[in-house]
Amino acid sequence: MDVEIKGTVLPVLEAKLNPGDKLVAEAGELAWMTQTIQLKTTTQTGGAKGMMGVLKRAVGGGGLFMSEYEAQGGPGMVAFATKLPGEILPVKIAPGQELMVHRHGFLCATEGIELTMGFQKKLGAGIFGGDGFVLQKMAGTADAWVEIDGEVIVYDLQPGEMLRVHPGHVAMFQATVPFEITTVPGIKNKIFGGDGLFLAKLTGPGRVWLQTLTLAGLAGALQPYLVQGEATAGVAGGVLGGLLSK
Repeated sequence: MDVEIKGTVLPVLEAKLNPGDKLVAEAGELAWMTQTIQLKTTTQTGGAKGMMGVLKRAVGGGGLFMSEYEAQGGPGMVAFATKLPGEILPVKIAPGQELMVHRHGFLCATEGIELTMGFQKKLGAGIFGGDGFVLQKMAGTADAWVEIDGEVIVYDLQPGEMLRVHPGHVAMFQATVPFEITTVPGIKNKIFGGDGLFLAKLTGPGRVWLQTLTLAGLAGALQPYLVQGEATAGVAGGVLGGLLSK
């Protein structure tokens, strides 16, 4: 298998598979593929062992179904693109090297990947789409690729060193890193701070990957333009309707 990451702002992962090679991805991640690639949609992959395994994977941010891509009858190519501007990071998963990744971070992996719920906490209605803060745990033995939004900032925390992060900026960290959700200290900070009520606390030792772009931040930045666009469209429609009625 030969894998190449192409592009810059909106990268794509192109995997050239030899006969017998197989990749696993969430359903709906496919960008394009050649005719020799066979697609199989199944619940029994990604480490799922029976219905309980499927449900655990789904609760962790994945779907009930996953897709397997295999080259048959000759070499083939399959590609997966990012949904937001960002980066695609290759990582190796092995016993003792498990990773926790934000719920939409898993892009694809080789056979042997095990996806389960790693962390879930309700943070109030409307935060993170109303589903709370969810992390997937990537375990097993596999090569995997993770989608991280915006730029990637990496910290290697020393024993006892603590980093407090807005939850939306947490992209991935080693599963050995202690992790918890805390509230912002101080009444004034909670009411007037404007930075949200919650912070993620990560404590070393271990590696932490942060992302500079959050979906909530992007939506907030676009909101004034979306409202203005709707208002403009309404005015234009009213003017046009008045002209046509004359």
